Amino acid sequence: MRVAALSGGVGGARFLRGLLGALRARDVAAEVTVVANTGDDITLHGLRVCPDLDTLMYTLGGGVDEAQGWGRDGDTGHVAAELAAYGAGPDWFTLGDRDVATHLVRTRMLGAGYTLSEVTRALCERWRPGVRLLPMSDQPVETHVVVRDPERRAVHLQEWWVRGHAETPAEGFPLLGLDRAVPAPGVLDALRGADVVLLPPSNPVVSLGPVLALPGVRDALRGTAAPVVGVAPVVGGRTVRGMAAACLAALDVPCTAAGVGGLLRDVLDAWLVDDADLGATRAALTPADHPDRADVAVHGTDLLMRDREGAVRLAGTALDVALGLHGATAGA
Repeated sequence: MRVAALSGGVGGARFLRGLLGALRARDVAAEVTVVANTGDDITLHGLRVCPDLDTLMYTLGGGVDEAQGWGRDGDTGHVAAELAAYGAGPDWFTLGDRDVATHLVRTRMLGAGYTLSEVTRALCERWRPGVRLLPMSDQPVETHVVVRDPERRAVHLQEWWVRGHAETPAEGFPLLGLDRAVPAPGVLDALRGADVVLLPPSNPVVSLGPVLALPGVRDALRGTAAPVVGVAPVVGGRTVRGMAAACLAALDVPCTAAGVGGLLRDVLDAWLVDDADLGATRAALTPADHPDRADVAVHGTDLLMRDREGAVRLAGTALDVALGLHGATAGA
């Protein structure tokens, strides 16, 4: 079975780790391709940092800091402390000592002319994440945030989120470099050739949004014969983690499972929501007064991944929903 997924960082990584566990428990042979958001990539201290790629690689490869969900396990901050002592900013984004090695290797390889896809493949030779991990594009695309302050200025997503904790209201999320970007090699083929496509719980605006904005990606999802199943990142009107609520507010989209589902409904066959949100979401995504709109099958479950077993359960439920659509089977 061929499974493709579009993913952001922490939530997506934990879900996908659960997916690999669910596939092992069922003794299902599967090729899993994960297309990672690179819109939050940033250059710091001369190093190219790819937060979502690294979180996926570390989590699936067994090297993540489990408590925070990102960064290396057992990391220290001596390099960051020395940079601060020199007054070398920015000091609001801390790179751990072990993590720095990843960024050094990536930056050196990029400087030597390797593509980000080639660099990611080389880094995964160490981590063996159990999936084919692809960046969404080999061309740099960086998400910026137009903030609602007297200057109406744009800042990098990481500055708005990490430094400002998403407290300054946003007006939009322009993608710098999108006009020159195309999907990385293998991305569109993975979506078109999949038996199942999953959208793990990720920020719909700044994690899934940049991937879906690339030319051809939405068309590939709409055109694939595979069922496309998304998992809501919202429970009871609150995001499970991260800053999705602030992002949705900037787009005037309600922070509800129905609101997020509406952003994605053109590519979804099914939407997995929390049991508490099932009725309202089903009513919103299958409106009787819009017969021209394709219905999205809405399913309810417990969305919270409290531990690894919970992630396996949730991913297994999403897989069951996908395989139950359009007569799909595990051997398709």
